[in-house]
Amino acid sequence: MISRNVPNSWQELQTEVGRILQECGFDVEVEKKTPAVRGAVELDVYAEETVRGRKYAIVCECKYWKTRIPQNVVHGFRTVVQDIGANIGYIISMEGFQSGAISASDLTNLRLVTWHEFQDIFEESWFEEFFTMQIHKRLAGLMTYAEYLVPAWYVEMSEEDKSTYSSLKDKYDLFAWLMQSLGPYTRRELKQPIPLLPLRAQRFAEPYLSGTPDHILDETGYRELLESSLEYGEAALAEFRILRDKYKT
Repeated sequence: MISRNVPNSWQELQTEVGRILQECGFDVEVEKKTPAVRGAVELDVYAEETVRGRKYAIVCECKYWKTRIPQNVVHGFRTVVQDIGANIGYIISMEGFQSGAISASDLTNLRLVTWHEFQDIFEESWFEEFFTMQIHKRLAGLMTYAEYLVPAWYVEMSEEDKSTYSSLKDKYDLFAWLMQSLGPYTRRELKQPIPLLPLRAQRFAEPYLSGTPDHILDETGYRELLESSLEYGEAALAEFRILRDKYKT
């Protein structure tokens, strides 16, 4: 799943739904007021993207209820989705749906989903558009230090600093290669599937286990994996840059 964390309120549910869609590349508005056939309505989350000149609009109704959603909610939301001309509408429930609600959504452009199911629908898009690109954007510099060729300024370093540089490579190279395997090249060019979590249990990650912190290898949510990896990787990159800034002219 994108995140193992569960929203604690209806406001947080709306925010997290909008956040995922925005990270997938949509233009998003939370609590959007818009005119409709039967008067103005407020949409919990409205998301829109344009692909090759074609607009695609999503509307989300976020229900942080302690009971299953009844069919009258589905009927009302279906009307709103039709009135504003959205392509698809999602009702996101924390507790599921009554049987009548499920029947009412048949043969419509509505999807009735739980929080986890909503994440599953957008997981692949989110991983490709956000996860891999954040890895590349923020950790590409660390990956260059894991290459076999040393930087040009290496020859200018003192023996003590060369030793420090080698120690940093020993500490971080395997982690950097693991991050490389999670970047956009592996996903888009090599067509590799999204890796299952935790990484510790995946065969492709075995060569990198000894160089990667346990909390990263054992993470079960992609967002939390990303956050932990970026924090660790950027701290590692900062250590290399201390040496770079000392010698690079």
